[in-house]
Amino acid sequence: MRYVVDHDLHIHSNISFCSFGGGQTPERILKYAGENGFRKVCLTNHFWDELVKGPNGWYEDQDFSHISAAKPLPQSDNVEFLFGCETELRHDLVLGISKERFDEFDFVIIPTTHLHFQDFTVTAKDNISFKARADAWVRRLDAVLSMDIPFHKTGIPHLTTGLISPKREQYLEVVKEIPENEMYRLFKQAAKVGVGIELNSSALNFSVSEEKLALLPYTIAKECGCKFYCGSDAHEEEHFTYAKSRLEKAVDLLGLTENDKFII
Repeated sequence: MRYVVDHDLHIHSNISFCSFGGGQTPERILKYAGENGFRKVCLTNHFWDELVKGPNGWYEDQDFSHISAAKPLPQSDNVEFLFGCETELRHDLVLGISKERFDEFDFVIIPTTHLHFQDFTVTAKDNISFKARADAWVRRLDAVLSMDIPFHKTGIPHLTTGLISPKREQYLEVVKEIPENEMYRLFKQAAKVGVGIELNSSALNFSVSEEKLALLPYTIAKECGCKFYCGSDAHEEEHFTYAKSRLEKAVDLLGLTENDKFII
């Protein structure tokens, strides 16, 4: 059976510091879920655990008390609304959430491609070339997959994204520099530990000529037996307008079935 796009497990509300306009409320998110026939959505605001030392200034105030202000989340008879977070991985591979804090969340996503935070997620040497950023891509994903965390409720978001390189159109040049044998090694490990791999609608806007390269990591992940979940990465209401159509397109291009779906 074809993979059914019936969920969105990566959504920000207006308490995330990168959400603007004020309209991105939990109530609006629930409405979006109903409009698209989703059975499950998850709130994943940016988060750095105050139990872990060393956030940067942007993350410092996005602690547990801050993101918990969104609760209680609205529910409906047809939609399950989960409480999650998007934490961070520092350049020294320190994770921004303590092991005990995982119990507070239904789902935790750990980005390994936030390569735009100079001197926080990356150092100067990671910026010198596409190859250096490809090396960071491998190193950071490798670190997360080696951690002792509850992978059954953990996802890896936007493995391809404009955040990989200063200009969004350059990120495919970074993907070209990632050795395929490293992708196979990493995604075999991802399948083994059972982490979810995200199909991110914000990162799935590519031309026909870019299709093969843009989807290469996901094609290899599927071949290695990884499981996939859907995420809009919506920060504002306008992001809802194209999310499902891009996700449906990716499902078709990758030939995903229900057997490929990540279940929390």
